[in-house]
Amino acid sequence: MRRRHTGVFVVLAFIVVVAAAGFAVVWRPAIPLETAPRSFPAAQTAKGAQLAAIGNCITCHTAASGAFFAGGRPIPTPFGTVYSINITPDRDTGIGGWSEAAFRRAMRDGVSRDGHHLYPAFPYDHMTLMSDADIDAVYAFMMTRQPIHAAAQPNNLRPPYDHRALVAGWKFLFLRHDAPPEDTSKGADWNRGAYLVEGLGHCGACHTPRNSLGAERRNEAYAGGESDGWIAPALNAASPAAVPWDANRLYAYLRTGFDPMHGIAAGPMAPVVRNLEAAPDADVRAIAVYVADIARRTPAEPHPVAGKTPGPVATDSPGAMVYAGACAQCHGEFGRKPSHPALSLKLSSALPMPQPDNAIRIVRGGIHPAEGAGPIMPGFANVLTDEQLGDLLGFLRSGFAERPQWPNISASIRSAKRAATLEARSAQ
Repeated sequence: MRRRHTGVFVVLAFIVVVAAAGFAVVWRPAIPLETAPRSFPAAQTAKGAQLAAIGNCITCHTAASGAFFAGGRPIPTPFGTVYSINITPDRDTGIGGWSEAAFRRAMRDGVSRDGHHLYPAFPYDHMTLMSDADIDAVYAFMMTRQPIHAAAQPNNLRPPYDHRALVAGWKFLFLRHDAPPEDTSKGADWNRGAYLVEGLGHCGACHTPRNSLGAERRNEAYAGGESDGWIAPALNAASPAAVPWDANRLYAYLRTGFDPMHGIAAGPMAPVVRNLEAAPDADVRAIAVYVADIARRTPAEPHPVAGKTPGPVATDSPGAMVYAGACAQCHGEFGRKPSHPALSLKLSSALPMPQPDNAIRIVRGGIHPAEGAGPIMPGFANVLTDEQLGDLLGFLRSGFAERPQWPNISASIRSAKRAATLEARSAQ
């Protein structure tokens, strides 16, 4: 009898210990609100503005028709939709009254001022690398924005992902507080670029594949990912770019949104380039140096010649006829140079990709870069039928990328149309 009581006691003690450990992992205390308004040195606020631009903060924290930094932008995830929060200094609905300590905790640990866990759609797993001085500068910048009263929109996540306590388990598995990468043999630009790319710039959040729990596969860093329905291409040696990226080309691309051997920044990359206009020239150069080092190909692979027109494929196919009517004027015809030269499709990164998503989005929606960033491509969503679009993509894939046809292209087109419809609704 005594043994049975002892066994029950051991089990109960184990349950209590596990529950206490779980509570310790999940629970975070609230940090009191500050009562008095703060002022900040102009130099610190200006530095914060530059850092916030590199972090692309305004893009995620601004809804399509909303005020800057007031949140409400839908962020699709495999687990449902997360809506960004208001980070203006409004005391009721934003971060007004947050102390620097509360802001740092949110940036590095993904915990709100009131103690609840933030979903990792906010890439605090990268912000852990930021210095105190840089976080405080971003804080100064945010606290000097116009306060906007905008209540948080409820997330739409599938059970059980709608329970924030699970985020604590995610952090236990995946959140690390490592030191920023440093290599004294690489030079100052490389090290500054590593700090910005791996940390505040969080480039891996889009360009690295994720596991089933939504964490980046660190052993496949920069091997390609997904963002807002677009495929973020690999930045490492597996890059689909026909011409290898180097630091000079990357710098020009990040500064202007255009490179003649790679084309125009489109999709989620377009706002990144726009925001980098506010970043210091030295920081953009450093980012380019670091990413170019990631992208090095060893050994060098042969690449097509810029401006080369299509090779001998079936020019009387339905896709070829669509191309002749819709694309050839800018992208070139067989044996004839285009009258309005655009990027040679032999250089396209979208066509050799394993998935057709980017090619579909570009043809349907076109490319509309910032003024002066290069040529503009019109969209053909209201011009081509699904069948014509499928024929065209098949022709482009075989004629320019010299790859086998994408499987189930019709299903991919239907999926892209549904996504476009949802995006249009969320923008209203």
